[in-house]
Amino acid sequence: MARMIVHCAIYRDGRPIATPADPAGSLAAARAAGPGGFVWIGLFEPTVEELDRVGAEFGLHPLAVEDAVTAHQRPKVEAYQGSLFVALKTLGYHPGGHAVTSGEVMVFVGEDFVMTVRHGTDSPLGELRSQLEQRPEVLRYGPSAVLHSVCDTVVDGYVDVAVGIQADLDELEADVFSPGRVGRDVAGRIYGYKRQLVTVRRATGPLVEPMMRLERGGVPYVRAEALPYLRDVSDHLARANDQVEGMDRLLSDILSANLAQVSVQQNNDMRKISAWAALAAVPTMIAGVYGMNFRDMPELRQPWGYPAALSLMAVVCVVLHRVFKRHDWL
Repeated sequence: MARMIVHCAIYRDGRPIATPADPAGSLAAARAAGPGGFVWIGLFEPTVEELDRVGAEFGLHPLAVEDAVTAHQRPKVEAYQGSLFVALKTLGYHPGGHAVTSGEVMVFVGEDFVMTVRHGTDSPLGELRSQLEQRPEVLRYGPSAVLHSVCDTVVDGYVDVAVGIQADLDELEADVFSPGRVGRDVAGRIYGYKRQLVTVRRATGPLVEPMMRLERGGVPYVRAEALPYLRDVSDHLARANDQVEGMDRLLSDILSANLAQVSVQQNNDMRKISAWAALAAVPTMIAGVYGMNFRDMPELRQPWGYPAALSLMAVVCVVLHRVFKRHDWL
């Protein structure tokens, strides 16, 4: 049991009053603390048996417990008798590896408790508790304040990931339009970024409707004082979604521009090949005509015939070379 418990603390008026090592009895202790008391438990990848044990004490619905253990849930908000269940996807961005990784955070909210269940290493909640404990004027609003803070931290993580990807796309765009780098694995890099955006979309897109449901109010265990702050979270989420859509369109434009550059480069290469082939064809034709070994051929017995033929080849090649250079074929 201790392995899965990240932290367990009882609060009253926004200040911690106890930190039990085991959640057993913590809910009763929070209720005994009087008005404004609640318990906040943080769990990391609990097993079915472990979460069932905790869920039985806190009266969590079996379906919500199953979702929290299974993970890989779509972002959602579900109201059950005795608790509110919120599922969120977390994102992490690693600039060195150019990769987006995801995790999940499930939040159970009750009248006098809040429980966070984390899956994956990319969780932004590590410092959230200490930050809130330094702001008792916020934490005194109880589980609703924790729910808002978790949602706000997760969505801010989306914005940070979008900013990181945008910086990489700016670099990719500069590479595409830099001289001498046409077609150098650009399509593969674009596909990689497309896959990253799919991961981001799976987190941000489905969360829009649950956040709208929370901000509209009428959801149990969410205080009215938290609604303006939840609307602010929705605004940040909309911004992240807009950034993702814009980056997806940018990637499509970069791919189209790269394909156009490759096509232009191939046309330039074919023009150069054709120009050099024309330069080689003229002396080949002249040499071929005078290499046919007929007895009665004009100028065949003239002493200046050989240098004249070579001069003609040189003059024609020089003229063609200048013409092709003038028209940027060479």
